[in-house]
Amino acid sequence: MAAEVDAVVWDIGHVLVQWSIRSLYEKLIDDPAELDWFLANVATVPWHFRHDAGEPLADLIAEKVAAFPEHRALIEAYGPRWLETIPGPIEGTPALVQALAAKGVPQYAITNFGADTWAMFRPTFPVLDEMIDIMVSGREKLAKPDPAIFDLAARRFGHAPGRMLFIDDNAANIASAAALGWQVHHFTGGAEALAADLQALGLL
Repeated sequence: MAAEVDAVVWDIGHVLVQWSIRSLYEKLIDDPAELDWFLANVATVPWHFRHDAGEPLADLIAEKVAAFPEHRALIEAYGPRWLETIPGPIEGTPALVQALAAKGVPQYAITNFGADTWAMFRPTFPVLDEMIDIMVSGREKLAKPDPAIFDLAARRFGHAPGRMLFIDDNAANIASAAALGWQVHHFTGGAEALAADLQALGLL
């Protein structure tokens, strides 16, 4: 039987909000084959992950412009239009944050998010006001699934790993946290499955 949970720790991208580079570039590139090529070779997820890990967005954009000068306008759109990579919230999970807050459950977040893009995004998503603390990978220059970010979070949040429930969609992140003794919920079944888990733990 799982131990009691004193706090809930959320991932943000793909758990509380949708995120897709395609959501931006499908507005800018009409040809499907060209769009697929651009996302596979230019504005790629591994390239963006370097921002999550701490590299400034401006440096990453400049690097891509140098490599693909013929696509300068498209690449440079990534900065000012980055919020368009977030088409909206994940259905049902922001309401669970609010329900836990109403029950007085302490809530935190650990998110792989670049410092520059976080500054753009954070004011647009007020449900995060319910979080006591949010660990942002781009600020810490530590990114999931590195165990170091979970160790730092446990110290900062002030709860034992075994008394926190960590929610994430990424299997590697879940495995890393579980190996350190955290309770975990692999977010694959949507908000209803998560709500059932929270109820089983006596949190809702």
